[in-house]
Amino acid sequence: MADGAPIPGEPSPLGLIASIATSIRRERERAGLSLSELARRSGLAKSTLSQLEAGTGNPSVETLWALGVALGVPFSHLVDPPRPAVRVVRAGEGEATRSEHADYAATLLASCPPGARRDIYRIEAQPGEPRLSDAHMPHTTEHLVIGAGRALAGPAGEPVELGPGDYLTYPGDAPHVFQALEPGTSAVIVMEHR
Repeated sequence: MADGAPIPGEPSPLGLIASIATSIRRERERAGLSLSELARRSGLAKSTLSQLEAGTGNPSVETLWALGVALGVPFSHLVDPPRPAVRVVRAGEGEATRSEHADYAATLLASCPPGARRDIYRIEAQPGEPRLSDAHMPHTTEHLVIGAGRALAGPAGEPVELGPGDYLTYPGDAPHVFQALEPGTSAVIVMEHR
């Protein structure tokens, strides 16, 4: 994002910049810091921070990390807007934050809420009978990324077809399903418990 040029196949950075502006202001006010104090702690110019909070700046990964450290919050708190209970991110979708110094882009799929625990599972499945799961413990959320093949997954009543690189999050405390649609389907499931 350092040069602000749109990248084919990626969403406009304007939504991400507005979200970041709101998050920086929210976290700075939560911490009770003035712009001057945050500038001092982060090593950034006060004018840069003012532009970022106004939504007219274009922060790099390095700038956001410096702000996160200065504010005592994870990087994800600055780039992750509130999310719906069921969300799909297709391969190549999502708003990326770019590095100033390398050909590197970070697309946050999901941040871990305070007090949560995550378990990570690799799934290998073949076409056939779907895997129907009963509701897990209350406040369980599942995050799924397809590595290879295709699958029908998510809430039992509203599964979503996914392909390689697609991401889906859904409540794990309600019945849900995973069904391979191609041989050799593999995925990673992250179960988040609060």
